[in-house]
Amino acid sequence: MSEKSSNFAAAFDASDNYLPFYKPNKMYLDKAKKAEIFGKYGKSNSDTGSPEAQIALFSYRISHLTEHLKKNRKDYTTARSLTQLVGKRRALLNYLYDRDISRYRAIIKALGLRR
Repeated sequence: MSEKSSNFAAAFDASDNYLPFYKPNKMYLDKAKKAEIFGKYGKSNSDTGSPEAQIALFSYRISHLTEHLKKNRKDYTTARSLTQLVGKRRALLNYLYDRDISRYRAIIKALGLRR
């Protein structure tokens, strides 16, 4: 076995950290951030079902993906995911518009979606 392959094989030993050079990025959306968004726009920190909370979460994800696509123009999978998220948010906004116009106007103003 050559020195190069033995170094590579040593990286895959039975240790927990089998790729010492690989350091994953911190997730942009963790449980604490979700609870913060739900607490601010929903009824409570665990309110995941209200349209306002879901719209706020989608808006946060959309802004993150938009920043990613500014750096990575050719990431077509992310571009498609962004389009789907925008459609889901639009559907929830339409639902809220039909059901309660005052809640619709409040969430639009809080998130700054219309200019």
